[in-house]
Amino acid sequence: MTFAIKGDILYSKSLNKVSQNENSYIVCVDGKSEGVFKKLPAKYKGIKIYDYSGHIVIPGLVDIHLHAPQYSFIGLHMDLKLLDWLNKYTFPAESKYKDLNFAKKAYDIFVDDLKKTATTRFAMFATIHNDATLYLMSRLEKVGFKGYVGKVNMDRNSPKILVEKTKNSVKDTILWIEACKKFKNIKPILTPRFIPSCTDELMSELSNIMKTYNLPVQSHLSENRSEIEWVKELMPSVSNYEEAYDRFEMLGSVTNTIMAHYVWPDEKGIELMKDRKVWVAHSPSSNRNLGSGIAPIGRYLKEGVKVGLATDVAGGSYLSMFRAIEDTITASKIRNSLIDDKYASVTIEQALYIATISGGEFFGKVGSFDKGYEFDAIVLDEKDIPTVLMPELNLLERFERFIYRPKDKVLAKFIAGKKVV
Repeated sequence: MTFAIKGDILYSKSLNKVSQNENSYIVCVDGKSEGVFKKLPAKYKGIKIYDYSGHIVIPGLVDIHLHAPQYSFIGLHMDLKLLDWLNKYTFPAESKYKDLNFAKKAYDIFVDDLKKTATTRFAMFATIHNDATLYLMSRLEKVGFKGYVGKVNMDRNSPKILVEKTKNSVKDTILWIEACKKFKNIKPILTPRFIPSCTDELMSELSNIMKTYNLPVQSHLSENRSEIEWVKELMPSVSNYEEAYDRFEMLGSVTNTIMAHYVWPDEKGIELMKDRKVWVAHSPSSNRNLGSGIAPIGRYLKEGVKVGLATDVAGGSYLSMFRAIEDTITASKIRNSLIDDKYASVTIEQALYIATISGGEFFGKVGSFDKGYEFDAIVLDEKDIPTVLMPELNLLERFERFIYRPKDKVLAKFIAGKKVV
């Protein structure tokens, strides 16, 4: 478990600062980084060296929100907005995972394709089905991934085939959590789909489960204006959507929480999100495809709201976190130009930080090559990028050019010190 990678090493030091280290070494000991060195220290003489000279090496990219079962229809039905898309296509597609044979085929394809990408950590939704969810987790564990998977809870406002009885939802959730104890690297995360699909009774029971098992939480928040109005009708006693979760102590007051999208923040709610240190899973592709809007990521970064990047398959139309970085920059520029120029658009340095350290913090010390961080690394394949006209690019410029070219050409992938590609 002691080895080094040699290459052109690029990683974030802070929101606006990157570390560029050409022809250098990263040392891994027992799954953790010992730091970056221009010359390999004498005490590491004789260790195994993976030589990727001339290739950029970055920390693994972190996808903090995607729906594994939706990969089966990725790239379809993008002419609809969120609620119609869910009811007409997404919910019927997810109901198929009751059939374990179908689930195995679909999840095998998903995991095999995810393995080829730059993603090393994730927080993902499965479906309401225990057996299928456990199979997904077992496949991810076998590859060597580390991350969270959630059995979804929903006991109202969904097709009959996907609506759980409240007591059954609670019982199945506990059985699933107990069954997850066999996994070392893929952990359970509590997953009420969103307020419209969960009764107050179910949310109260899930809150108790969260506290009993000390589980993190993931859900959706303020993705679409129609959804926000629906929540007001369902829960007229709360002043905003954020409080609809907070009343059940599921907005970061007890355990770590990810809220996906957060395109339309409430002015008081945004302070609550900041105080509770909730991660916003920014999904620029999904927000565009489903007509939800453009989240104010520049504001979140300036005001100290935690942000991570997300593909949100299949609302998002790709698994590539490189494309998520590109779309984050593009969406922020459009917002800055057309909607609100009070906050600056996202830079390449900031986008890399969001995709690594910022999202990685949800998993602990993840997303950096500084000493003590878990050793997640990606080696980029730049062979199709012509450099003859601009041979003097620095590492950040090379990375920027890479993300705007064909995506996810990865030469090697390491997760917690284990080479998986």
